[in-house]
Amino acid sequence: MILRKLKEVIESQFYNGKAIVLVGARQVGKTTLLNQLAQKNEPSVLWLNCDEPETRALLGETNVAKLQLLIGGAKLVVIDEAQKVNDIGMTLKLIVDNFKEVQVVATGSSAFELHNRLNEPLTGRKLEYRLFPISSAEMIQTYGLLEEKRTLENRLIYGSYPDIVTHPEKARLYLTELTQSYLYKDIFSLNDIRKPDLIEKLVQALAFQIGSEVSTNELANMLQTDNKTIDKYIDLLEKCFVVFRLGGLNRNLRNELKKSKKIYFYDTGVRNAVIQQFAPVALRGDMGALWENFFIVERMKRNHYGQHFCNTYFWRTNQQQEIDLVEETDGQMTAFEMKWNPAKKAHFPKAFLEAYPVKETVVVTPENYLEYLV
Repeated sequence: MILRKLKEVIESQFYNGKAIVLVGARQVGKTTLLNQLAQKNEPSVLWLNCDEPETRALLGETNVAKLQLLIGGAKLVVIDEAQKVNDIGMTLKLIVDNFKEVQVVATGSSAFELHNRLNEPLTGRKLEYRLFPISSAEMIQTYGLLEEKRTLENRLIYGSYPDIVTHPEKARLYLTELTQSYLYKDIFSLNDIRKPDLIEKLVQALAFQIGSEVSTNELANMLQTDNKTIDKYIDLLEKCFVVFRLGGLNRNLRNELKKSKKIYFYDTGVRNAVIQQFAPVALRGDMGALWENFFIVERMKRNHYGQHFCNTYFWRTNQQQEIDLVEETDGQMTAFEMKWNPAKKAHFPKAFLEAYPVKETVVVTPENYLEYLV
């Protein structure tokens, strides 16, 4: 069993008068994590699966009296796939406000639908956490340092979803199933998605552009649609945990790029699967971009699970001076340059170092990356 960093973080917030909301992509391990959380609370656990119509009906139109009958003597109430319930935010509010001895945990795979149902009713009453694919720190915690090092190249190619990590011999089969059956499921369920084939083409186009600036105009021309549709679909892909945007830092210098962005994948295996590129590391021409994507996501996992709050950017000027990742914490900045080849030189532009309060500059390679992830 893979030990998840988020387990202890969530348990530390139990019975503090807040609903716990756990979000993350499908197949990322949310239900497994919930089972682990529930084990300590047996037998006083009420598990409600909102894939079941009867459960959705019970939770969708309820009141305190009905909830009292439903909850009974349970101390932990788990509501899985909560985004499928109408007015789930009001139901959770009723539980938080009227059952002080009860801890409620709700999960969802679509941040778009879940947030729409939770935000207003649960203002000030929830703590939200995001579960990612398996992190490098979790690999070390479960399998040890040597195994993390040994499997690094495999995870760059096939990613870090739990099924992939535990069954590496079936990685391509599972990734194909994931990308064909689950990846777009929440997006396609939305009523206003009229061009599902466009979503798939957009994801493929983004997969070829990791590490590069993304132009909405270019994507719209390439896919024969309009900018508004591209922006909308990228937003949905982000809210369903397929990709995420990294904005450009532009505060001090006139020649810094304005309103620029890069788009990365939450999992490099998913990225490779949508374009069917599973060539080994030694034969790839995209290792620089793949390594960049991998480390940025791993750093995101480390910061989220460790409750390290920071702003993140990339930096580039019109003269093509660039820094891959900039983290800003309490007004101080750490600049990261990712190099798959440790012998390759990295340069931190003087213009950046003079314009910003830089605390540290780091060149990240396969030899030292774990120093910044655990």
